[in-house]
Amino acid sequence: MTAMLVSVAELSNIFSVLAVLICFCGVVLFIMSTFRWCRNMMVLRLHGDDLMFGGNGGVMTHSPRIPQMKMMKVHIPFTFKLHESFKSTYAEVECEVSSQVEYSLQAIWGVSIRELHLALWRPWNALRDASLNGTLLQGHAQYLTPPQTKQPHGEETLRLSLPAPELQLGTPPRLCYPLVIFLTRKDNRDPHPDETVALVNVVHIKDSVCTLPTSILAQYLKQANGQLSCLKQLYLATGNSTSYEDDMSTGLGPALALAEPCNNSGNNARGALVASGVGDTEGSLWNSAGEQLCVVCQYFPLSRALLPCRHTCICASCFGKLDRCPMCRSPIKSYFCIRGEEYMPPEKEVNPCKQRQSAHGASHWLHDWNDRLTDFLGFAR
Repeated sequence: MTAMLVSVAELSNIFSVLAVLICFCGVVLFIMSTFRWCRNMMVLRLHGDDLMFGGNGGVMTHSPRIPQMKMMKVHIPFTFKLHESFKSTYAEVECEVSSQVEYSLQAIWGVSIRELHLALWRPWNALRDASLNGTLLQGHAQYLTPPQTKQPHGEETLRLSLPAPELQLGTPPRLCYPLVIFLTRKDNRDPHPDETVALVNVVHIKDSVCTLPTSILAQYLKQANGQLSCLKQLYLATGNSTSYEDDMSTGLGPALALAEPCNNSGNNARGALVASGVGDTEGSLWNSAGEQLCVVCQYFPLSRALLPCRHTCICASCFGKLDRCPMCRSPIKSYFCIRGEEYMPPEKEVNPCKQRQSAHGASHWLHDWNDRLTDFLGFAR
């Protein structure tokens, strides 16, 4: 009986040792798989600086924070949109136009692409005189309609038709635009240098050779100081059923848009603009954007537009946790704010752990390491 008890005791010791060895092997395998998943890369935060330790033993600083672009808001007194429910052809192009100022409207058919861009870079005084006199792009277009002077008006439907024979545009890639519509400001006063003086709309019309649907190819903004910018619609997460593609193809309405300066001399010193349409009175569009919630947290209002994808979909709180757009997954290169961010709580409420660290010092070093581990694993504190 005694011998049996001794043998059982020895077996229990062996089982204990085996259990410890199995657990140790499991922990080692878990650590190895974790490091393999991380690809031998970890990020530590030392004295507020992010350091990255790679598999080759080298140490390099972590990628810098996403920069904010300084934007200036500019008002566009015109709107131009293609009629959504109308199938435009050369026989009739239906569009909707509105203006807050007296202006001149001219439709030019079969325009040379090269000559159009050269004309757009002319000084404002020369461009205005040529547009008002009807000599703009003369000799570089297949048909010019005489300019029409119009008084300020709300949204009106405008029908344009090609009075000449069919345009000779050739096969793709084409050297001519089917239709270019100039909306040129017409007043006697001297405008402010940053004031919008012309809106140029390049329209493609579907035909038997180029079967792409009728749409606006580009919209250009001309300012009194000679600056030329290309308008690009912002994708505002408003929950509308209208698709982003429809917004882009029909043109600029009463909404926010990004005006990227065209690079004529290789100089990118001038920043981009945030352009607002006629409907944005006293920042109403900016305020209405604030009523929409962030697509990530669904708590704070959205306030930041991401570049280069132009999705306006997140708040300041979620922005710091992202490096890709949550809508299209493209990398975020820069951003700008479309509204104030007063909704963000003070720093002491956002991260009480930092306040605790500075207040208690070394006595709470365990909490400090716990916070670092939490940040490393990607969890929220």
